Amino acid sequence: MSYYSRLNKSFEGALRLPLNHLSKYVLISDCHRGVGSSNDNFLRNQNLYFAALQCYYRSGYTYIELGDGDELWENLKMEQIIKTHSDVFCLLSNFYKKGRLYMLYGNHDMIKKDVRFTSKNLSDWPSCENDPTLTKQPLLPDIKFYEGIILENTSAPKAMDVYLTHGHQTDLFNSDLWKVSRFLVRYLWKPLEKYGVLDPTSAAKNYTRQNRTEQRLSYWAKQENHILITGHTHRPKLLESEPHYYNSGCCIHPSCITCLEIERMHIRLVKWKLSTKQDMSLYVSKEVIAGPITLQQNVAGT
Repeated sequence: MSYYSRLNKSFEGALRLPLNHLSKYVLISDCHRGVGSSNDNFLRNQNLYFAALQCYYRSGYTYIELGDGDELWENLKMEQIIKTHSDVFCLLSNFYKKGRLYMLYGNHDMIKKDVRFTSKNLSDWPSCENDPTLTKQPLLPDIKFYEGIILENTSAPKAMDVYLTHGHQTDLFNSDLWKVSRFLVRYLWKPLEKYGVLDPTSAAKNYTRQNRTEQRLSYWAKQENHILITGHTHRPKLLESEPHYYNSGCCIHPSCITCLEIERMHIRLVKWKLSTKQDMSLYVSKEVIAGPITLQQNVAGT
């Protein structure tokens, strides 16, 4: 199957959510939550992520995770990831209880598409008490992970819908042969990463693969005349001159996390980082780095 066919298949029977002037969505991808070891790339930005999530929760946003939320290629057990980042999972459960949480799976957590895995590992999460080990309760019962979600744009006649997926479908080893890639990452590239050797098959760590992935995603979006938003490459993108393809970036940049916000039918790219006040105290700040761009236009006519 070609990458084009795989992308088409991602949206067959996809969940459809409304997109209008009342919609407030935050799109975050590639958290790669780990077990707190030296290979846990999420660890250094966990406070930035938690602060951002708290802000979005209080502001009434719906949280959509665009895949690779948890690092399940390098790590065997979901339970250890949950224990390590229990505060994050408790906050995600609050979104879920409000009906404001939707999750996609990516190549690094594709096992989540198996309902047997989710029912076994994600139904009973640690409670949000001061000591999460005291008791357990079903905080995310029956959660479902999707390959694609469509935001149906009802704001204007002929306005483009917004298609959401992780973006791994452009590469054979990250889609159809993901189990082979998982084996290589878990038993070859993970140990070598400690010595500075990067995974050459990764679209996020290989510049050539990164460009090829983005070119294929952009080509598909133009041909299908959709707005396509993905993660996967870890490279944030929001350009008014290229209105078909946007990227939310990731949560494992060296000093920030990036995400896309949709509000009042506009989309903007923001980053959350650690900043310093005049009195030398530290705080978490948000900076708009691109946009806002309207989502009401007919892309075919731009």
